[in-house]
Amino acid sequence: MNNRKKRVMKNKVLNIKKKFNLFNDRWSPKVIAEINNYQVKLTKLKGDFPWHSHKDTDEAFIVVEGDLRIDFKDGFVSLSEGEMYVVPKGVEHKPSAVKEVKIMLIEPKGVVNTGDLEPNNLTAKNDIWI
Repeated sequence: MNNRKKRVMKNKVLNIKKKFNLFNDRWSPKVIAEINNYQVKLTKLKGDFPWHSHKDTDEAFIVVEGDLRIDFKDGFVSLSEGEMYVVPKGVEHKPSAVKEVKIMLIEPKGVVNTGDLEPNNLTAKNDIWI
């Protein structure tokens, strides 16, 4: 007899647009799913975020709606709706958006949004589910 616990699948489809309607704050990622030790997060951005890096992990940015610019010390990338960019671990970057942009992030559980910076007013609480 198999003594291992069986994993129960939940047949629940997530509607990303509806999830974005559940919050208005910016620069504060909300978790919508977990994949192994990774979290899928949604956030709204407007304005400039401070320069920072994540020394131990890559960070995937997927634009759901709007336009996002990510500056690097040696250049930048511009992302529009439906585009994605992965910032490699340890690379200093500064996301910004002139108008509000809705993005999805994929990163390991526990990653702090401000990376290597001292905690500040833009440091979001981790593991906030919507």
